[in-house]
Amino acid sequence: MPGSESGQSKQGVSLRKELSLLELTVIGLVGAVGTGILFSAPQMMVMSGPAVVLGWILGGIFYFLISLTYMEMGTLYPEAGGPARYAYYTHGPTTNLLNSWASMIWYLFIPPAEAIAVVYGINYFTHNLLTPSGIPTWLGAGVAAALILLMVPFNYYGVKAFGITTTGIGIFKLILYLIIPIGLMIAVFMPQNFAGLPGGFMPYGAAAMFSAIPLAMFAFGGTRVIPDYAEETRNPQRDLPLAVLLVVIGQTLIYVLFAVAYVASLNWSVFGVKPGDWTGLTMITSSANPVMFIAGKYGITYLLVVATIVGILGPFVVGYIYLGAGSRVLFSMYRSKYVGARVGEIHERYAIPYWALIIFGLAGLVLALLSPIPTVYMIIEEAVVAGYLGFSVVPVSLVVSRRQGLSGVYKVPVPAIIGALAFIFATWIVYWSGWPATPYGVLLVFVLSIIFGVIYKVKAGLKNSIWYIVYMLVMVLMTYIGQTAGGPMPILKFPWDMVTVTILAIAFYTWGIYSGLPKPYETTPIKS
Repeated sequence: MPGSESGQSKQGVSLRKELSLLELTVIGLVGAVGTGILFSAPQMMVMSGPAVVLGWILGGIFYFLISLTYMEMGTLYPEAGGPARYAYYTHGPTTNLLNSWASMIWYLFIPPAEAIAVVYGINYFTHNLLTPSGIPTWLGAGVAAALILLMVPFNYYGVKAFGITTTGIGIFKLILYLIIPIGLMIAVFMPQNFAGLPGGFMPYGAAAMFSAIPLAMFAFGGTRVIPDYAEETRNPQRDLPLAVLLVVIGQTLIYVLFAVAYVASLNWSVFGVKPGDWTGLTMITSSANPVMFIAGKYGITYLLVVATIVGILGPFVVGYIYLGAGSRVLFSMYRSKYVGARVGEIHERYAIPYWALIIFGLAGLVLALLSPIPTVYMIIEEAVVAGYLGFSVVPVSLVVSRRQGLSGVYKVPVPAIIGALAFIFATWIVYWSGWPATPYGVLLVFVLSIIFGVIYKVKAGLKNSIWYIVYMLVMVLMTYIGQTAGGPMPILKFPWDMVTVTILAIAFYTWGIYSGLPKPYETTPIKS
């Protein structure tokens, strides 16, 4: 199997293969179902009306195609933090440095975002953790930072304990999550909300729905953690593709169910809003927790209790899962020689990259303390941009790997076409994230890559990275001039902006493939 560098520490300790298919699937599913559905779905409903349901369905289709590329690449390179390493083999260190930091930004933002989401839930009782505009107070920021510290022990005592604990908590969490949409529709069910109101199913047009989809794509990211744990999975060749497939299907069904419930259970008179005025429902999205707010309005006691538990437990579990997966991404950066050797040390007893976990946890704590930040929605947008800039490279690496004569145990059918569709969809998400989220995300990737590239003297493969650098710069330009992206100079109107973005995506996808290396950059097997 191709790989880079030994997974052993200086003490000869290796990562352990201890995760089962069930544990891997629950980790992915529970890591997906959290803040995204609690906060993103109501916000999407305000932006696009009943079309929020179609937005989640399209999001599921987009992410399914992206996930197919993970199935093959994860079985080809079953290593810790794998997706942050694929470009290392196909395009060399420079491209992978940019890609690693795109992935790292995605992971850095999520634990603080989830901690702040827990603060939103707790504030329902205390009323002193958030300002009237929904920004954490300094006390709220301190609580969020404390929650980051509480997430660390769930990952510290070995991947076996992590898997068992997360499976138990995760199944309980998923049951509670399913009670919410079912309970809402039992209490109130108004099918006329879907098409019988002014404006119909898509009251603000297709452009509004597309602009809302990036919020959905934040929620689909749970599948991304599965290949991060590939090196610690008992049978990654069999279990990784199956776990990815099960998680994508499972989370899509849950998200669509929630979207249907939000729309169908909306009693306009209770909220004092004219029927069909979806943008007037901002009191839901500005509340400490939308689900708790709705349950409280309807006076459904049992649902309020469930929503309260979900609002606190759900985001916390997602946060500690991403904290562990993010430490694997940081560990992978050690293998690529982008960070110091201390990051690569593995705990002698618990067999985890413990310094990577500690450093990642401290970074999350600092980001939490830097709140008050505008809102949890801004954090989601920043994470989405960086994450999908990282995801976009995987389809390119897939096709380059095939050109190198390599493939995983699972083989994507018609890889060039599947890869092209996955790249186009990832590009759409980056574009729909809009202005100023996209330029901020690209700026972060560039600044961090330059700093660490200079410190650790990353120069190899610069020529092979030009396509990726230009791609990100062009995406910034498109968000500036495109109508759907909400740019300050919307020269390109919908749908011509989407046509242009799609053509550009095909061009950069092709350029990225022909920028690939004829053989893997390194081929030393990973020891595990």
